[in-house]
Amino acid sequence: MKITFYGHASLGIQIKDIHIVVDPFITGNPKAEHIDIHEIKADYILVTHAHQDHILDVEAIAKRTRATVVTNYEIANYFSNFGIECHPMNHGGKWSFEFGMVKYVNAIHTSSFPDGSYGGQPGGFVIEGEDENIYIAGDTALTFDMKLIPMHTKLDLAILPIGDNFTMGIDDAVLASNFLACDTILGYHYDTFGYIEIDHQMAKKKFLEHNKNLILLEIGDAIDL
Repeated sequence: MKITFYGHASLGIQIKDIHIVVDPFITGNPKAEHIDIHEIKADYILVTHAHQDHILDVEAIAKRTRATVVTNYEIANYFSNFGIECHPMNHGGKWSFEFGMVKYVNAIHTSSFPDGSYGGQPGGFVIEGEDENIYIAGDTALTFDMKLIPMHTKLDLAILPIGDNFTMGIDDAVLASNFLACDTILGYHYDTFGYIEIDHQMAKKKFLEHNKNLILLEIGDAIDL
């Protein structure tokens, strides 16, 4: 499994020959101006919630690649109106896709489209691949619901928001990693704009103090699990 960071909360995930994009907000992010969305491969697009900084490039990528959008029921209905193929889900539900099992799990946040209309309830995703399992938290506060995840799935990587203000910050992300029983964390949703700028060295130090590894990728860089 290869995971590429496209900035903010946007990711590319490759599982064997399948390409997955998560929450594409690239053309609106000045820090990601070197990423060309026309070169991004996508068989599936996972969307955690309806805020603009998570859905901005969904339509463009989906129409070019014919990717299937996997998201909550309300967001699926929204993109279906644009002729995009969607797979609707809701909290606690799971589905076996060609790349593995996906479960839509709880997140504590808000969810509305840029025009203010209702975007359903926010969520995160647990992906069980053939060899590795990951958790994509989406935008969320720390929640005891995270303790349920390792009861079902042993995680190899947890992808957690760490920018604070709109989501949990570093201290709560450390607690989240304990709840998740996962010692390898990929941080995201940080540094995009002033409200969520972080001290990288301090963040890594706090995780290291708990014998955990916080990975902070440069935009466009990738890791292999």
